[in-house]
Amino acid sequence: QVQLVESGGGLVQAGGSLRLSCAASGSIFRINVMGWYRQAPGKQRELVATITSGGSTNYADSVKGRFTISRDNAKNTVYLQMARLTVEDTALYYCNADGVNFGINNYWGQGTQVTVSS
Repeated sequence: QVQLVESGGGLVQAGGSLRLSCAASGSIFRINVMGWYRQAPGKQRELVATITSGGSTNYADSVKGRFTISRDNAKNTVYLQMARLTVEDTALYYCNADGVNFGINNYWGQGTQVTVSS
């Protein structure tokens, strides 16, 4: 069984920065795509950023130029460096792992709260 555990959320003032981490545990030798999604109150969950095992990245337009996703394949860990945060970034941020060990599977973490105050 694969488990994803996020950390690094918290309260920050607008314009500030936060770094989220997500570690995948279990019997893992490869994760195809890891990513971050977020869900604000009353809204649907949305893509923030994804990164493949080869390092190709994809970002939502709303975070391009402010957020940076990276991963450490040896540690099965993905990071999200967030800068110039705005109140619109306030949400529960979820980690996702897709295609673990070449399987057709998808896993989610429990989420970490990011709150940006004005």
